[in-house]
Amino acid sequence: MSDDTHANPLGGYLRARRALVTPEQAGLPAGGNRRVPGLRREEVALLAGISADYYLRLERGRDRNPSAQVLEALARVLRLDELEQEYLLGLAGSRPAPRRRRSRPERVPPRLHELLAGVQVPAFVEGRAFDVLASNRLAVALSPRLRPGFNRLRSLLLDPEEQAFQQDWTRAAEGFIAAFRKSVGDDVDNPRFVELVGELALSSERFRTLWARHDVRGLDGGTTTVHHPVVGELRLHRDKLPVDGLLLVLYYADHGSASDEKLRLLASMADDVRRPEGR
Repeated sequence: MSDDTHANPLGGYLRARRALVTPEQAGLPAGGNRRVPGLRREEVALLAGISADYYLRLERGRDRNPSAQVLEALARVLRLDELEQEYLLGLAGSRPAPRRRRSRPERVPPRLHELLAGVQVPAFVEGRAFDVLASNRLAVALSPRLRPGFNRLRSLLLDPEEQAFQQDWTRAAEGFIAAFRKSVGDDVDNPRFVELVGELALSSERFRTLWARHDVRGLDGGTTTVHHPVVGELRLHRDKLPVDGLLLVLYYADHGSASDEKLRLLASMADDVRRPEGR
């Protein structure tokens, strides 16, 4: 993570978001001699009804406990949605400086391993940094990158096979990075987050660009389309269920659909791989 964001997450977020709001969006004349993208600090302060000096202190980390009213006004000016406003409030929470959190290994409860073995759809368990911690045979048949030890964000950004697997890679990258930003929150000292951000910042221009935007988004349920190298296009629903600080992820198709038949074919192929010769 950048030194600036590490030291002052609130200020980094405010700067990134005001750079994305045009004067026209804020109801201001654009003018012909603007040296910064988006809004100037003084303009944000004016529209939020606070002094320019106070807003400057917020961006520079000199005041880390603004009132809820100030934050709500800033959220309005910066055109934040409900999730982004919640993230902003979290960065500026009125609480003592947190003690350094002890990094604990993410462990999958035995009951989840049993559940993965029993469900008849691709399923896996991921951690806060999108590390795959456990998966069933159908998940691996869907994508070999869904086996334990892989990181889904790293695969998405750096693995050409994963990029070909996604029908809309650009949208997927935007969603994953924004969801990762939400998962990090103010836990900027977490060693796993620091390691992953550092690796991706060095290896992926796309990551650097989107990470600098400070987009925040949930990556929960939904429907996605992927391209499997053997069975072709699959339209799948995705559900994410929180369990003990982890996420159980399930992929499934509409019953009786072409994608459902293709999943059954993948399951059959996975069974053939497991079945000993001569049986």
